[in-house]
Amino acid sequence: MFLLTPDSPPSGPDSPLLPVDQPTPRVEALRQTLERHRGERHLVILQDFPDPDALACGWAYLLIAQRFGIQCDIVYAGTLSHQENIALVKLTSLPAQRWTLPVLKTKDLSAYQGCVYVDHQGTTSQLVLPVRQAGVPLVVVVDHHSLQSDPPTERITPEFADIRPQARATSTIFTQYLQAGLLKLDGSLSDHVRCATALMHGLRSDTNRLMQAQEEDFLAAAYLSRFCDTQLLNAVLQASRSRPVMEVIERALQNRVVRNNFSIAGVGYLHYDNRDAIPQAADFLVTEENVHTAVVYGIVHEEAKDLEVLIGSLRTNKLTLDPDEFIKAVFGQDSQGRYFGGGRAMAGGFEVPIGFLAGANNCQEYAQLKWNVFDSQIKQKLMRLVSPKNTPLNG
Repeated sequence: MFLLTPDSPPSGPDSPLLPVDQPTPRVEALRQTLERHRGERHLVILQDFPDPDALACGWAYLLIAQRFGIQCDIVYAGTLSHQENIALVKLTSLPAQRWTLPVLKTKDLSAYQGCVYVDHQGTTSQLVLPVRQAGVPLVVVVDHHSLQSDPPTERITPEFADIRPQARATSTIFTQYLQAGLLKLDGSLSDHVRCATALMHGLRSDTNRLMQAQEEDFLAAAYLSRFCDTQLLNAVLQASRSRPVMEVIERALQNRVVRNNFSIAGVGYLHYDNRDAIPQAADFLVTEENVHTAVVYGIVHEEAKDLEVLIGSLRTNKLTLDPDEFIKAVFGQDSQGRYFGGGRAMAGGFEVPIGFLAGANNCQEYAQLKWNVFDSQIKQKLMRLVSPKNTPLNG
C-alpha cells in the first residue's frame, strides 16, 4: 500500500507546491497501482451530494484509468441540487450516475474489482458501507480534506492514497497527475476538453474563484487553460438560482442572529432535492457588512424514505479562522470516532443524524417542537466558541 497523509508529508522534488511536469514518486505509485489493476472494472464513489470538484475529479480518474484498460462507473447516492452542478453535468455530459440504495440492490457488485473515493474519505456517502460489505476492495483515495476519523485505527486503508489537506482543491491534484503524464490531454478530443473544463470549474469553485488559490492552483489553472472551453465554462457559471434556493436565502435573512461578527441562521425544514440551498445561503450571509463568518443549517428530509439529517454550512473570510478546526471543536465526533463535519480554507460543513426523532412531520406541532430542539442545540454549541462569555443565544 502507498499511503501519503499529513503524517508522512512530502518533501524535495515531490512537494505539492512545485509545478509537476514529470513523474514523481507519488505519480509513479499511482501508475503502478493502476497497472496492477489493468483490465478491471472500478466503481468511483462520490459523496452523496457531489460538488464541482468531486464531479470533475471522478471524470479525470475515469479517463486516466481508461489508459490502463480499466472501466469505471462514477456514482453518487444523493442528488444534484445546486444549479451549477446540474448545469455542469448536463452541459458537459459528465458521466456520473445516481445510485440510490434501492438502485444499488439491483446491481451486481461482483462485476467490480475495486472502488475509488475522490474528494472524500468514505464518510459522506451512503454507498460506502454496502459496497464494502459486498467485498469490493478499496483501491484508490484522492482527497484534499484532513483525515476524517480519529483514532487512526478507524482510518481507511486503500492500496493507494493521496490525501493533501494543504491542497486547495482535489482538481489541482488530478491536474498534476495529467501534467505528469498519466494522461496526455488532447484538445481535439471532446471528452478531454469537457473534462478539462470541469476541472477548471472544480478548481475555481474550491478556491473561491481563485481568490484563495495558491501557486500550485494557478499552475494547474494555467495548464487547464490550454484545453478548457471558456464558453462552456461561462454557460455553467451563469446558471440561475432556483426559486426554492431564493426562499431559503430569504429565511436565512429573516432568522439570522449576528454575534461577534458571526451570522448564525437556522432555516427549518428543506426537501432533499434543495439541500444545496444551505451553502448558497451561507455564501450570501457572509457578504453582509460587519460579518466575517456565516453558519446556516436546516433539517433536510426525504419524504419517500422518512429520512432526516441536519445539514449545515460555514463560510468565512476571516483568515485566522480555520473552518476545519472550528467545526470539529463545535460538534465533535460520533461513537465511531468520525467527526460530524470539517472544512477547508474559508468553508466547511457538518451533518448531524436526526436518528430516533426522524419523521412524523405530518403533525405540525411535533415538527415545530423537534425543530426548536435542534435549532437551540446547534446555537448553544456554536455559542460556546463564538461568544463564551455572553448569555446563551436563543434567536
